[in-house]
Amino acid sequence: MSTEALFVNDDFLVDLDPQSLLGERELSKLRWRCRRGLLENDLKIEAYFKRFTNGLTVKEAKALYDLMDLSDNDLMDLLLQRNDLPPSLDSEDRRAVLAQLRMSTL
Repeated sequence: MSTEALFVNDDFLVDLDPQSLLGERELSKLRWRCRRGLLENDLKIEAYFKRFTNGLTVKEAKALYDLMDLSDNDLMDLLLQRNDLPPSLDSEDRRAVLAQLRMSTL
């Protein structure tokens, strides 16, 4: 798996400037994509959105989409700092979003 953008099904982000803020439509799709099966993950992600929604960039959204491709248990292990990002996902953008997720609390 490449460290390049992995968000194949989310083509609406492809042509957007990575530094631009997410619009309402993009944010809505991102929130829907971030719904998880584990309540603990959902709580962390909801806290993340409450804290960072107004400043989310396209680049951060792409990184978050990539993290959402992980299984619920793998994501939880990352959020609880039990594991580090796998080499296939390790990038500066994903590490930054993961750090924000980890510090987000309701």
